Amino acid sequence: MSYHNSVLLQQSIDHLVLNPKGIYVDCTFGGGGHSNLILKKLESKGRLYAFDQDADSQDNLINDPRFTFINQNFRYLKNSLRFHSITSIDGVLADLGVSSHQFDKAERGFSTRFEGPLDMRMNTQQYFSAKEIVNEYSEEQLSELFYLYGELPQARKIAKEIIIERKKSIISTTNQLKEIFKKNIPEHKQNKFFAQLFQALRIEVNDEIKALKDLLLQSYEILKPGGVLVFIAYHSLEDRIVKKFIKTGLFNGEPERDLYGNWNKPFDLVSSKPIIPDDDEIRENPRARSAKMRIAIKRDGKKN
Repeated sequence: MSYHNSVLLQQSIDHLVLNPKGIYVDCTFGGGGHSNLILKKLESKGRLYAFDQDADSQDNLINDPRFTFINQNFRYLKNSLRFHSITSIDGVLADLGVSSHQFDKAERGFSTRFEGPLDMRMNTQQYFSAKEIVNEYSEEQLSELFYLYGELPQARKIAKEIIIERKKSIISTTNQLKEIFKKNIPEHKQNKFFAQLFQALRIEVNDEIKALKDLLLQSYEILKPGGVLVFIAYHSLEDRIVKKFIKTGLFNGEPERDLYGNWNKPFDLVSSKPIIPDDDEIRENPRARSAKMRIAIKRDGKKN
C-alpha cells in the first residue's frame, strides 16, 4: 500500500537510536517508514513498540520479533507500555499530523481537494466527527476553535456563516462546507483558508492538542536519563507546545527559578533551532515543507 513518505527519515533515526540494544517507541507508526529504519539500527536485544490508532496502519505491520504494534492513541503511551511490562525507554519518536494516506482517501474527509464526508476521525471507531462539530457546536464554540486551532482572524464571522447555512440543511460533506465560503474568499486565498479551516476541525475531532500534551508528559516520565525525544511537527500550534515543553517542562507560564535565576531544565537540546527538510526532500515530498523536527535528551534529576 502507498501510505506515507516519512519526513526527515534518516536524520530522525540517526539522532534517536543511540543504543542498539535499547527500547524505543514510534508513536505514529502509519506506513512504518520510521519503524523499519529503527529496526535496522537495533541489535537482536533491541525492542520497538509502535502506536497508531488508525486501523488502516495495521496493513503495514512488520514481521519482526523485536517489533510490537499497539493499536492505541499515543496519549495512552505509559499505560500501554506498562501492559507489556515496559516502564522505561531509550527513545521516543512522534511524526505528528496527518499521513499522506489519510489525506489521499476521500472518504476520510481530511483533504480539501476531494468531495467526501465531514469525518476527519483518526480513530474511525469513535462516534464524534467533523459533522457533529459543524452541525451541533454553538456559534461561540465554533468561533473559538477556528481562532485557536485554525488561527483564522475572522473566526466569529466564519462561525456565523456556518450557523446560517446549517439552519437551511445539514452540512454533511467537505464540498458543502467549502461552498459556504467560496463566494466570499478570493480564489488565490482559498487554498490557505480551507487548509486552516479543516485543520481546526481535525484538531478538535481528534483532541490533538490535549493528546500531544499527554504524550509529552508521559514521554518525559518514562524516558531514561540520556533518553532521546524526537518530535516532528507540521504547524505552529504543535511546534510551540513541543518547543516550550522541551525548554521548560511546562505548557504555560514560566518555570520557577532559584536565587541565581536558573531553573531545572528537563532536557538538553541537540539543536537550538528546529531541523527542517532540505530542498531535495521538499521537491520529492511537498508535504514536508512545513515540517520542523526538535530533538532533546533527557537530563538527570527531576524537572520543576
